[in-house]
Amino acid sequence: MNEIRNGMPATELQSVIWTKSGRSNSQGNCVELAPLPGGAFAVRNSRFPDGPALVYTYAEIEALILGAKDGDFDHLLQ
Repeated sequence: MNEIRNGMPATELQSVIWTKSGRSNSQGNCVELAPLPGGAFAVRNSRFPDGPALVYTYAEIEALILGAKDGDFDHLLQ
């Protein structure tokens, strides 16, 4: 795998395993995450699997997931 960088084509991350939420639907409305070597995570839009991958640190993903669990973003769905 070449240098991992933010915005790189997700297709260049060939050896990662993408995971999406069980709440995803058949119309592709989901975000996928993949753990990367070194502890970071890549995020991509499932509708555009060849598009760019955004790269976040473990701490950034942890803060997002814990915030979602705590309801920090619930007001955005109203």
